[in-house]
Amino acid sequence: MAFVALLGTFAAVMLAAVALLTVADQRREVQLALRSIDEYDLPVDGRDREMLKPLRERLLVPAVARLSRLSGRFTPAGYTAQIRDKLVQAGSPAGLDADRFLALKVLGAVSGPLWAWFAFGPAALGGFYGVVVTGLLWIVAFAGPDVWVQRRIDARRRDIATRLPDILDLLVISVEAGLGFEQAVSRTVAAVPGALADELGRMLQETRVGSTRAEALRALDARTNVPELRSFILAMLQADTFGVSIGRMLRSQADEMRVRRRQRAQEAAQKAPVKMLFPLIFCIFPSLFTVILGPAVLQIMKSGLA
Repeated sequence: MAFVALLGTFAAVMLAAVALLTVADQRREVQLALRSIDEYDLPVDGRDREMLKPLRERLLVPAVARLSRLSGRFTPAGYTAQIRDKLVQAGSPAGLDADRFLALKVLGAVSGPLWAWFAFGPAALGGFYGVVVTGLLWIVAFAGPDVWVQRRIDARRRDIATRLPDILDLLVISVEAGLGFEQAVSRTVAAVPGALADELGRMLQETRVGSTRAEALRALDARTNVPELRSFILAMLQADTFGVSIGRMLRSQADEMRVRRRQRAQEAAQKAPVKMLFPLIFCIFPSLFTVILGPAVLQIMKSGLA
């Protein structure tokens, strides 16, 4: 009951905080609208300009900046760059950058006393179980951001590898119809949404602002880090270098990617029996043996007692 009461109190506090932030944002929007209607100038005073910003921006941004500076003192060299690369490979999740990620890591690292209070206080655990629950909650709080980002990366890579053969088929049709490679990519991006389409669209934007096709393709490989896509990029670079027909190369790559997708599906199907073995042994077999052998064991015990 204490645990349920604690959860209810926490939920009520969070809802109240969200409501206050929403009301504050609405009041700020009304003030800005009134200023624009009355043709008022923006305040010259720095404090007034800061007060026009959203409440969560005034509260969270300084806290995140301080936590990121604190984490920068204890993180190894190059760790922040690795975090930025991972976030790019995860698709740059909205509202999460390297500073906020490091702030979450710092909060998870210092949350040990909070979990200890929760385990030994409201949860009413003691001794060994309290220590275990505290350790598990602290590990989840500390490693949770890394696990979440890695799952986003893996899911995005699977999505890119799965959609690549279909994208290549559309590129083959467009190029053989007479379009150039950039025009074919633009049409394909507009027709097929997804992570791969977003990355191809970014590649087109890089070529339009002055990057060469080779530089844009290498940047695409660095952002995605998908073996199948890397194979296609290397084939494109070789085609540009040696003057090979792009249409013929795209058709061969589409055929190869379909074969790879089929092989990946077959590999996953062959792994399924091995993955089913552990729940079968530890979950299903004990229950099955209990149902089948339980009456026989009881009968034997009654016969022995008689």
